[in-house]
Amino acid sequence: MPEVFVPQIRLNDGTDLPAVGFGTYLMNGSTGVEGMVSAIKQGYRLLDSAFNYENEGAVGEAVRRSGVPRSDLRVVSKLPGRHHAFDEAIRTVEESLYRAQLDYYDLYLVHWPNPSKDLYVEAWKALIEAKKRGLIRSIGVCNFLPEHLERLIAETGVTPSINQIELHPYFPQAEQRQWDQKHGIITQSWSPLGRANQLLKDQLLQGIADEVGKSIPQVILRWHYQLGAIALPKAASPQRQLENISLFDFELSPDQMQRIGTLARPDGRTFDQDPSRYEEF
Repeated sequence: MPEVFVPQIRLNDGTDLPAVGFGTYLMNGSTGVEGMVSAIKQGYRLLDSAFNYENEGAVGEAVRRSGVPRSDLRVVSKLPGRHHAFDEAIRTVEESLYRAQLDYYDLYLVHWPNPSKDLYVEAWKALIEAKKRGLIRSIGVCNFLPEHLERLIAETGVTPSINQIELHPYFPQAEQRQWDQKHGIITQSWSPLGRANQLLKDQLLQGIADEVGKSIPQVILRWHYQLGAIALPKAASPQRQLENISLFDFELSPDQMQRIGTLARPDGRTFDQDPSRYEEF
């Protein structure tokens, strides 16, 4: 079966990322490697990992086993909060590469701003330096609010290419997405299908899925794509992996997009992780 065609999205630094990626959180060991290799066979070319997931080695192994040229894949990792100091951040990027046995990362992100520690600008300067050294091709952030992004840009002159945030129909983050777009930053979506399967039982989404002849996950992931966000769904089974990437043979109407927009909730966050106060190390 031929792999699914996935469009590319151009970043502000001139590089491209696939319009949907594969999340690898909690995928580790031989089972994790097999799951990632399966995803690559289905057509995924973007693998999202993190230093704190402790699976960079498994991601690197999947890249080597996939049979797909390294240059065709986009491999991502993230800098943990405990390593924001400049020298530590550089060493952490080097350790990420050592763990994965890769020569470079396509994208490396500051995982959380951790504002009370106030080292995120220093961490950003380290990623700028790591990019200059050829260790990373693109640099970005996760969970950064406009106030954090404004400081990065003002103090370094370098705008992140990506801001990866929690994003799903119950928590659509319209203001943050608009801010990112205005500043040329592509938004990525973690937890794009929400958690605890609530969205997968939503009657409004089921109605739209019936209208377009697709599944609820496909409707949600297509919604992300039409918002201009790169979703990072995770799935272990080849069938679900294929379902989650088969988004580009249908379109949601403006009315359907608007109806999905009505699902936004004031308490839509899956966990109590407001980046203005939540910190992760």
